[in-house]
Amino acid sequence: MNWNKLITPARCGKEATAATPFDGRNEYQKDFDRIVFSEAFRRLQNKTQVIPLPETDFIHTRLTHSIESSCVGRSLGHLCGIELKRIYKDELREVSGYDIEALVAAACLSHDIGNPPFGHSGEDAISEYFRSSKAESFLSRLNGKQKNDLQSFEGNAAGFRLLTNSYLHDTDRKGGLSLTYSTLGVFTKYPKESLPELRSSGRVSQKKFGYFQADKEVFEKTADHLGLEYDEKEGSRIYRRHPLAFLVEAADDISYILVDFEDGYKLKLVSFEEIYTLLDSIVSRYTDTHRGELDKIRNHDEKIGYLRSRAIGALVKDVSSAFLRNSKDILQGKYDKHLFSETISHQELEQIRKTSVEKIYNSKPVIEIETAGYVVLSGLLDAFLHAAFDAEKGNYGKKTRRLIPQRYLQVDREDPDHDYKLILNITMYVGGMTDSYAVETYRKMSGISL
Repeated sequence: MNWNKLITPARCGKEATAATPFDGRNEYQKDFDRIVFSEAFRRLQNKTQVIPLPETDFIHTRLTHSIESSCVGRSLGHLCGIELKRIYKDELREVSGYDIEALVAAACLSHDIGNPPFGHSGEDAISEYFRSSKAESFLSRLNGKQKNDLQSFEGNAAGFRLLTNSYLHDTDRKGGLSLTYSTLGVFTKYPKESLPELRSSGRVSQKKFGYFQADKEVFEKTADHLGLEYDEKEGSRIYRRHPLAFLVEAADDISYILVDFEDGYKLKLVSFEEIYTLLDSIVSRYTDTHRGELDKIRNHDEKIGYLRSRAIGALVKDVSSAFLRNSKDILQGKYDKHLFSETISHQELEQIRKTSVEKIYNSKPVIEIETAGYVVLSGLLDAFLHAAFDAEKGNYGKKTRRLIPQRYLQVDREDPDHDYKLILNITMYVGGMTDSYAVETYRKMSGISL
């Protein structure tokens, strides 16, 4: 792949428009701003990061996690951009280091924008509903790949749709937020469709999928603009990642592994001794100058915050070095694994991940609310799908249909994929809800709260 094509200001849905006057921002800073002001990004303030529906105000949400990831991504992009400009000076002659850091930051900012309520358990709840007998009648006219989009629902694919799709009811303009193809490419960590399923391939870019069948044409156009290489497998194109997508993944990893662990400590799910030992061990891999500063800090929470900050700073430099060491193999599609596996503190990071799974993600408060999330999301999907398809069969369906915003109901009736797109629209509506709005809507519709 070639950097000349990988970093381009061309925008999704706006190829024919004239260049806009320079307003002090590069094209990727404009992408960042468009994401910040979007409805979908704003809703992340009430979506689960660690604890669903937290009762305390210091726990991270998807919004704060996304902002922090973008900060880490900007640092990674800055450090790597300087060296990439030196190594690939001919290909990157027209690109500045600020372009690269802004591009990575914008993709990081949007990386979780498609996550449904209740975190990853929300994805499982939606998938489980579509695999149940309740959904059989709705899926009867869908092909195999369309069914799999729903039965293996993926927040990353929902995110790509949120960024690129314009609803027929709202506008004749195409391209959603009209982001640059580069930002869309860097955003897409899993550049493949839902089938074939390739989790066992050993390639991290094939662990999940990155776009629905409804958005396949848009993604392939994006990949063509960027010159992403691909292999053919079982009639599908399996694309190589945009190289900078590895930095987005690393920024997400740095943010959630360390910060989720800190949240677990604040919720008293992890002891001070346990988190202190692991964070200190990470920082000590890179320096011993932090100990003097630690001795000045009396408050335990402040000590942990200081260590977490130093750990993030050290990991940014370590991951940047790992990316640059492997940049040629990444560009050729030969390298396809987590950059974290190359870091000096990989062992400690894996221990933190293991402890988080055991003590935080599988703690009783989390499981209780996530279990309720299955009931809520399944109930909403069932009610709204029946309303969308069977509204004429009774007054209940007619009433329920009025609760669905028109943008999700309007699909071209002549479209051969009408059923699939209508189901996907309803799923995007439910998946786009915040945690509390989903719960409150379900409580009202089921008569629990009036």
